[in-house]
Amino acid sequence: MNTSSKDGTVSKAEQAYQTVQSKIASGEYGPGYRLVLGRIAADLGCSAVPVREAIRRLEAEGLVRFERNVGATVTGIDPTEYLYTMQTLSLVEGYATALSAPLVTAEDLANAKAINAEMRDCLEHFDPVRFTALNRDFHSALFTNCPNPHILDLVHRGWNRLGALRSSTFSYVPGRAQDSVAEHEHLLELIEAKADAGTVEAAARAHRIATLDAYLKHTPSTTS
Repeated sequence: MNTSSKDGTVSKAEQAYQTVQSKIASGEYGPGYRLVLGRIAADLGCSAVPVREAIRRLEAEGLVRFERNVGATVTGIDPTEYLYTMQTLSLVEGYATALSAPLVTAEDLANAKAINAEMRDCLEHFDPVRFTALNRDFHSALFTNCPNPHILDLVHRGWNRLGALRSSTFSYVPGRAQDSVAEHEHLLELIEAKADAGTVEAAARAHRIATLDAYLKHTPSTTS
């Protein structure tokens, strides 16, 4: 999808998409929030057409739904949807991380290590929202060099769907956070040691599934 105008600036539809998506992810637009096209368009200083395009795109990603006599509203991800999203993300993110690993630079590794150190510091006075934001930054540093743009797009879609929960998995299972940091260190060691792609992919996938398993133990009805 071309999101830029001829002069290279970001299109109005892309601006609308980024604005609404970020507000959904931050929780400003919570589950059931009604997205009034005219109001959003006025805030952005554009017509309703690009806003409608952005809303349709968010609908395709599962972040927005249309209700009769209501219009566009923000969806919540139910436990079963969380299960499916995490299972899918474990596959695509694991593969993206493996493809990216040979292209990870020393600077990327240093950045990821610094982020993980912040996550460890965060454990002392645990803030699940901050921890989750750092967690996303950490993984982004490892998969962002993935040379396959289609795989990378699927990873970003998965993270965006998780963001639509507007709450951290770690707030439900805070004990998982410490294990997560340790698993990050193992993943960094594998990449730094230039482990083969299969080993990196398996570690990244197991890391994601471990978080899912912790959540499922907390909410066993999710598996029904």
